[in-house]
Parts: sequence; C-alpha cells; structure tokens
Amino acid sequence: MTTLAADTVGPARLVAVGTPEQPPLCGLLVDAGKLDTSDVDRALRLQREQADWERIGSILVKLGLVSERDVADSLASQLNLELVDRSEYPDERPDGTEVTERFLKKNKALILDENDDTLSVVMADPLDDYVIDALKLRSGKSVAPRLGVPSEIEYALEQLFDGKNGAPGSAGTDVVAAQYLDDVEQLKELAGEAPVIKLVNQLIHRAAESGASDIHIEPFEGQLKVRYRIDGLLREVDSPPMQSAAAVISRVKIMANLNIAERRLAQDGRFKQRVRGVEYDLRVSTVPTMYGESVVMRLLQRDAVAMDFVSLGFNDSQVKAMHDVLATPHGILLVTGPTGSGKSTTLYAALTHLNQPERMIITVEDPVEYNIRGINQMQVKPQIGLTFANALRSIVRQDPDVIMIGEMRDTETAQIAVQSALTGHLVLSTLHTNDAAGSVMRLLDMGVQDYLLTSAVTAIQAQRLVRTLCTECREEYTPIDEVVERWGLDRFADDGNITLYKPVGCERCGGIGYSGRLAILEILMMSNEIRDLVLKRCDVGDIARLAAEQGMITMRDDGLQKAAAGLTTIEEVLRVTPEPATGKDGGGA
Repeated sequence: MTTLAADTVGPARLVAVGTPEQPPLCGLLVDAGKLDTSDVDRALRLQREQADWERIGSILVKLGLVSERDVADSLASQLNLELVDRSEYPDERPDGTEVTERFLKKNKALILDENDDTLSVVMADPLDDYVIDALKLRSGKSVAPRLGVPSEIEYALEQLFDGKNGAPGSAGTDVVAAQYLDDVEQLKELAGEAPVIKLVNQLIHRAAESGASDIHIEPFEGQLKVRYRIDGLLREVDSPPMQSAAAVISRVKIMANLNIAERRLAQDGRFKQRVRGVEYDLRVSTVPTMYGESVVMRLLQRDAVAMDFVSLGFNDSQVKAMHDVLATPHGILLVTGPTGSGKSTTLYAALTHLNQPERMIITVEDPVEYNIRGINQMQVKPQIGLTFANALRSIVRQDPDVIMIGEMRDTETAQIAVQSALTGHLVLSTLHTNDAAGSVMRLLDMGVQDYLLTSAVTAIQAQRLVRTLCTECREEYTPIDEVVERWGLDRFADDGNITLYKPVGCERCGGIGYSGRLAILEILMMSNEIRDLVLKRCDVGDIARLAAEQGMITMRDDGLQKAAAGLTTIEEVLRVTPEPATGKDGGGA
C-alpha cells in the first residue's frame, strides 16, 4: 500500500513517499521500460537544483523522457485511482457549477459531474489538497478526485470556456504571426516560451504514441493544419491556432538547427527526441508556401525497424529468392517503387543479412536513416561536392565486398554502379519505377548500355506497402462469385472456399480497422531468356510476360494472396498496385 505524507516544499499537498534515489513513480516507469536509471538520476538532479519545487513527473515530461500519458498511467497504478479517458470529458459545464474559469485553468481541474452531495473532478494532481479543499468550500459538497492527463484537461477547458479550436498548451501564444516575421530576435523569444515548447513536444509525443511516420505542419489561409501519417495515410489532428504558426514553426527550426530568418528557401535538418524512454531521430524538411513555411518531420525509431525479411511481409519463397540473390559474390540487386514504399527498409534488411565479420560493407545514403553496427555508412553532401557518383569513386578504392547506394538518381551514378558490379562487387540500390520490368527500361533511358545492364543486374524487386488488418476486430465474409472470378481468388483456396476479411475498428487500432503495414512485392530474376529480350530492346510487357511464365508472382497477385490469407484487404491491394505490365488482371480472367 502506498504511504502518503505532506510535502513541506511548495503548496500544501500530498505526495507519494519513496526513496531519494528512486521515487515510486520513477520506479513504476523504470519497471514498465519507459525509463532507465540514468534518466531518473538526471531528472532528480534537476529537481534538486531548481529554485522552485516541481513534481518529478512534470520534469520527466519536460525533458522528453516520457509522455504525459506515461506519467498519468503510472500515477493511476501507484495511487490506485482511475485514469479518466478524454472521451468522458463533458461538452458543457454541469448545471449549477459556480467555480471560476481562472481557478480551474490555473489548477488544471475539470468538473465532470455534480449532484446534490458530490462534485466529481478530474485533476492533473488528484492529491492536491489545496484544490480539493477550495472546491469543498466553494460548493459545500464532498469532492471525488479523479486523475486525468494534464494536456487533455487543458484542451477540454479551452473548449468549454473559449470554444477555441486550439490545442493543449497553445494558451499564451495568441500573437499574430506576421508581427514577428521580420524580427528574428522576437521570434526566437516567442519560440522559446514554455507554452510553445510544450506544444511542439506534445505534437511529437502524440505522433510517436500513434505510430506516425511523419508530422505535417502546414499553414493555410486562416488555419494551421497538423496531420500525422499513420500506416501510409494522413490523418488530421487537433491543430494549434493560426496565431501560433510562426512560433511553432520557428521552434521546430531551432530544434533542427535551421536558420529561422531564412523563409524563402527550402531547408533540411534533424534532431533527436526521447519519447517514452525511446530515442527518435527526426528529419525536418521546410519549404516556403503562399501562407508561410510548410514543415514535415519524419520520425525514425531505430529499435522498431524490422531488419529481417519475414517481418517485412516476405513469404518463404520470397525470402529464399532474396537469400539466393544476396549469396552471389557480385552483381546488382535493385529495389524499386515510389517514395514511401519501404525500399530503404528492405535494403537495411538485406544489409543485416549480409553483415558478417568477413565482409566489408560500405553504404552511400541521403540521408543515413539507421546506423547498423559493423557497416561503414556515408552521408552524401552535395553542397561540398560529395555526391553519390563522387562517393562511389572513392569507396571502390576501399576494397568493399558490398556497396549499398541509397538511390540511382543520374546516369553517372548508374554507370559507376554497373562498373562496380562488373568488377566483383555486390551492389544494392533503389530506383523509382512502377514495377520490376519497368526498371530495365529506366536504366536503358539513363544511358546504361544494354550489354552492360544484362551482365551486371542479377535481380530486380518491386514493392508497395499495404495496411494490415487489425487482428482484434477484423471481420470475415464470403465474397460474391463475381469478385472471386474477377481476381482469380480461387487460386488461393485449397478447398475452393474463399474467406476474406474487412476492417471494423476497435480501441486497439483507433477505430480504423488497420494496424501496421507489410510489403507486397514481385522479384524479377534476370534469366538468360530475359537478357535476350533486353538485348533485342523488347518492350516492358514482353519482359513482364516472360518473367511471369518463368514463375514471377506479380505484386498484385502477391497482394491478393495475402488478402486471401486475412492479412489485408483487396481494396488495399488495388489502392497501391499498378495494373500488371503483362496487360492481364490479377486472375487472368
């Protein structure tokens, strides 16, 4: 049972008693894997050094070590109190409530319900006896305190009293953005204010908790829009008021070490942020638009990236094909697809498979997304002349066994990659094409000679990412005969009975019906027959048809097979896959 004692510093309140080395709250967060002991030591040291007393949970949140919800969950467990969900907050003030707005906002308290005897109150600090006693005196009723997430309480209070479409922590930033656009020093001061810092931290923390890969902050006329990219699709979230746009964008640029005075040119930067005890790398890109700068932050969590083919969605035959390709001592493996199709992640999985002490591996990337122990990774810097082509010329003299090129962007890079493959190196790279067969034509268009291409390229893999169904709420159904015939689904059922699944939505998946993504792919092996077609300059359709005859499963068919297995939906597969270059539909019907 938790022991409670009066705190002698600051306002009279009750706090959980623990050891100076590790208070109970910190102990719970450490046990839950949200913190390590070095984080606790750092926070306690700051607490002792501060002139004004501050709760350890608040300090941990400000340092970005944990989220507000992590602290609230641990407090609820420690104090045996219920954590009130945001959906339970009232849309209107309970009738008869006479507590002032100023008091509630200052103490982060929200009245949930009121009857003849009791006032039910959700509080950021349900052990604050000063607030509880004041509410008792004001209402003449007993007070039932409940625990809430501070930012959610602040947001609810803003909605109740002001009706603003703001976001937690945006109070105090109601300054017209244009007022500061020409005054860099004032802009720095505004971006350094506590409400702005808290707001940006909350945007990042909520994105990480939602599993978002990107945060989009976009100014429009009279509106600052914030969207998270979750499982490949954008979702709009509660946005700060337009008045805070300059401060919010400047805060992000300061964190990424960008020039806040430069708003006419695009800029790129990066910074690190700890969320719930996990360190994220955030890549920041800014571009000028009509109504201000648009900012995109990409969240990269090293430990969460699947570094093996099975976790990415490869089936057994696809894994074997990739292992066979990677076992060749030289040649080129190309991974193709549009931006955001998981090409880089597939290459990292390949590098992880190849990463052995007897191999020398060098990568040239823009940017280096994840560091892999034992691999030499190089970041290109075009501004100083370190391009893909120049970097490749240098690293071939390092005698590597494996070279990974982040992207073949130009003719020079492609030609050097081909020469490297022909001189005994295994080369991995990406290319932007719609399918595997189209990559051959793309390389020819880039100026690579056909006889060099056929000698150097070993295999081409094309892929897309589809959302996976939430296993908690997916619902099975039997498709109509027309759908089965249209897509040839009977190929994927041994007993002739086809069962598909559709998304429903539950608490686990946030009501979407999908959770996570997997790859659907096709692997074109460069056989002698396909090499002959390339030398004859046959079109993409001919190459794709021959590859299919030799056993290549197209992306669409791979997706349909995974839909029949209950991993995704037909709608997802059709959304991301191009029509097969063979000119046939999935089932050939």
